[in-house]
Amino acid sequence: MPNILITNDDGIHAAGLRALVKALDGLGTLSVVAPSYEQSASAQSLTLRKPICCEKVGEREWAVEGTPADAMILALNKLLPEPPDLVVSGINRGGNMGENVYYSGTVGAAMEATINHVPAMAISVVYCGKGFEYDEAGQFARALAQLILKEGLPKGVLLNVNVPLPWKGGVRFTRQSQKITRNLLQEGVDPRGRTYFWLHEQQLTEGIEPDTDYAAVFAGAVSVTPLHLDHTHATSLNHLSHWAKAIESLRKE
Repeated sequence: MPNILITNDDGIHAAGLRALVKALDGLGTLSVVAPSYEQSASAQSLTLRKPICCEKVGEREWAVEGTPADAMILALNKLLPEPPDLVVSGINRGGNMGENVYYSGTVGAAMEATINHVPAMAISVVYCGKGFEYDEAGQFARALAQLILKEGLPKGVLLNVNVPLPWKGGVRFTRQSQKITRNLLQEGVDPRGRTYFWLHEQQLTEGIEPDTDYAAVFAGAVSVTPLHLDHTHATSLNHLSHWAKAIESLRKE
């Protein structure tokens, strides 16, 4: 049977992770290595200035006092007896689309797995007017996991999945959208007179390109976005290469 590693950024006891464990039951040998508490928006950050504590909390389950990327590194290099055949990160409570891909700990864990040559996907539920439920996302995760285990993924590619609530049954393969949110800062003053800010965002509904993740989810379809680890923009690499000699000449002046 295949070995499947489950992780997240909402913490090892999160309802979404537990729904994922339930949904993948019987598909392979399941292991869970996840942060011991919520690490949302931690992206692919690592813990470097203090030790990373780890506790076994169940059969093939470990809670890591660190980031999702920390959890992946411990799982792949220390905790598991052999590399997993697949990493599934989620189910996140809230969407990870557009620019949020860069901040998401859910996606960050899947990226860390991909860096280590393990096929991976991140899956999130997008609230669209209904209470958070994970059953449909779990069913989708199981179906997609079966396909990945059978077909594999291209080298350096992970899948970022967003399941809308309610889901109308459609599935679209999409590209990551550009920023369509506005950063908002709510200012206040604490009891000691210090100014603080709560960071949140406001979604905009204009300028959404039809082949993107947001467009799919707003239409009630699951969005599956292949993300590549190589961020090199080949066109600019060719276009800007002539700058090298100009910079070299400036150094000599």
